[in-house]
Amino acid sequence: MSDKSTDPTGAPLYPIREVSRLTGVNSVTLRAWERRYGLIRPQRTPKGHRLYARDDIQRVERILQWLNRGVPVSQVRDLLDQPETPPEPVADDGGDWEAQRRQLLAGIEALDGARLESLFNQGLALYPVATCLHELWEPLIGELEERWGDQLGAGLQRQFLSAFLRTRIGTRLYHANLRASGGLIVVACLPDDPGSLWSLLFALAAGDAGYRVQLFDAPLPQGDWPLAVERLRPSAVVMLSGRAERNELVRRQLPRLADQLPVPVCLAGPVTRIRAGDIEATALASLGDQPSQALDRLRPLIG
Repeated sequence: MSDKSTDPTGAPLYPIREVSRLTGVNSVTLRAWERRYGLIRPQRTPKGHRLYARDDIQRVERILQWLNRGVPVSQVRDLLDQPETPPEPVADDGGDWEAQRRQLLAGIEALDGARLESLFNQGLALYPVATCLHELWEPLIGELEERWGDQLGAGLQRQFLSAFLRTRIGTRLYHANLRASGGLIVVACLPDDPGSLWSLLFALAAGDAGYRVQLFDAPLPQGDWPLAVERLRPSAVVMLSGRAERNELVRRQLPRLADQLPVPVCLAGPVTRIRAGDIEATALASLGDQPSQALDRLRPLIG
């Protein structure tokens, strides 16, 4: 089937893969919005393939606008079916996202893998990855980082969550890398970060955006980076941490590495907020503390 067909009126029709490319919403989510909530109603070919008109694409964009303003997907249909008027401001009280974060938190505290599995899959099926990360996983991990501290069982919860996300995100990255058309991004955590939670979130966002991702699950020794870049030939190196990291590393070692390597060396995660003053005057590129939005700052650096 060609990338573009026409309906009887001559208007173009688009297959689901093209709609996914145009809107950034993956095909699994588009099907879920259709089957579970009736948010979109594509036409079908005689063989059952979905075809979307321009109006359907505009409707998907309107759905995204409501979701990004915190409206639960289950309530979007009523808003879409109203006469189109400028939307009233929505009170940012967390709404459905807050309820989902509470459920995830309970699953992590109980070390309940089955509950986490269900919530993880449900979130990524109903919402675009960037929205799910920004509204759900980044605030949750930020809250957990504050809670854990010296709390009894904190290390166990962190390792449990890291192992869970490593497996699920690793599987998604494997399949995403097979069909990726973008450049390779090498992703690693920094030495003082006690886990790989922030690097896992960024890797998920990068894979969903069409980049190939090489994820190092542990900090790479500084002396190994030149060889890694020579052999892997990445478009960029992105290092993440939820901690301040050592002065020597941030002020000297990483800037020196950025001067030596032939590709952009970037920092992301809370370390960029904590160390903003130290990073500003160096060759390091700061992508911000939210992995889901860091790609917007990375794209201009790698073309």
